[in-house]
Amino acid sequence: MRLYRVRGGLVVEEAGACRRLRGVDWDTAFNHREILAGGEPGPAPLEGELLPPIGSQEVWAAGVTYERSREARLEEAQAAQGGDVYARVYEAERPELFFKATPHRVAGPGEPVRIRRDARWSVPEPELTLALDRAGRVFGYTVGNDMSARDLEGENPLYLPQAKIWDGSCALGPCLLVQDAPPPPGTEIVLEIRREGGEAFRGATTLARIRRRFESLAEHLFREASFPAGAYLMTGTGIVPPPDFTLRSGDEIRITIEPVGTLVNTVA
Repeated sequence: MRLYRVRGGLVVEEAGACRRLRGVDWDTAFNHREILAGGEPGPAPLEGELLPPIGSQEVWAAGVTYERSREARLEEAQAAQGGDVYARVYEAERPELFFKATPHRVAGPGEPVRIRRDARWSVPEPELTLALDRAGRVFGYTVGNDMSARDLEGENPLYLPQAKIWDGSCALGPCLLVQDAPPPPGTEIVLEIRREGGEAFRGATTLARIRRRFESLAEHLFREASFPAGAYLMTGTGIVPPPDFTLRSGDEIRITIEPVGTLVNTVA
């Protein structure tokens, strides 16, 4: 089942048919899945009416969950003569979890994302993102883009909030895949960056390469924090462009995770 947030309501897509839920807000649907069985038959959502699949949820993220992300963080730290803090957290029992975005900083399908004006080295990070209800249960999945300023993060780990959080630093969509079972380990994550009509970068990985269990990440997030409207948790990235690549204004970022779909955003 796919759940879309659209102008004027919600759309449920199931078994090839769509239903429109009117008068139901996103937070209610997020925490009361029985509501998704209702609605009236209606058309599929149009590309231009899609909104980011978020209401009052906070967005958090897990770092250094793939070996490639560990390597990337070491590249950043070495560029600034830093230490091995990221190598150590990759092996630790406790995951790295950090706050990513409030709802108003989240871009939806087709909406622009931004790069920091004071950063010189910026990349998208494509991530399977968990939907957690207010009880901390994983009940759905979406595509996430964790925009990152790699030079700021590499300069000093204490700059992580500035390297991760700003207006337009996060994107989610195009829908929320509602299902109890996680996507299989062979599920592919594909990142494509297009520039001036051509392909500037393309990379792919699979969920089999992630080190952390989703249930463990969720448990750590909810261990000493409450989320009355639920939360999103990005699970880390296994695709990082090479050190000589940085995003530019006008770049188109395409992240595909089937069966969720493809999230498309342009850099403002």
